[in-house]
Amino acid sequence: MKIQFISVGKAHDADLKASIDDFTTRIKKYFSIDWLIIPAPKNAAVMSEADLKKAEAASIVAQLQKDDYVVLLDERGKQFSSPDLANFIQQRANESCKKIVFLIGGAFGVDEIIKQRANYVWCLSKLVFPHQIVRLILAEQVYRACSILRNEKYHHI
Repeated sequence: MKIQFISVGKAHDADLKASIDDFTTRIKKYFSIDWLIIPAPKNAAVMSEADLKKAEAASIVAQLQKDDYVVLLDERGKQFSSPDLANFIQQRANESCKKIVFLIGGAFGVDEIIKQRANYVWCLSKLVFPHQIVRLILAEQVYRACSILRNEKYHHI
């Protein structure tokens, strides 16, 4: 199974890039993984919120395959504990899912078409974080889930 992280916005912040890369490399021991950063549209500053979300949605949809299992990160989704996330990932693997896509939308969220395309909506936290920090938390939590699945010592209960 492959894992893909898709995020709308700027490239990884230089101060966080090393940590994001570290956790991404750690995940590679368990699953094939990559990041796709979708830049905001060039004229985003003059677009309405609705038009911006539609433009971002078009870029996102263009990257998704029909059989991708899409997990949208959204504050209105369901929360997981770390062991629950591990079980969730294991269930996708048991279902012979080819690719799980964890999607971080743009600054204003995502268009309704993306919400409809999502197979699952995950609330990482009820707190609001900058997108760059969400990338780091996402990578760390997926790594933690992988270590739980292998009964490794990274996660302490």
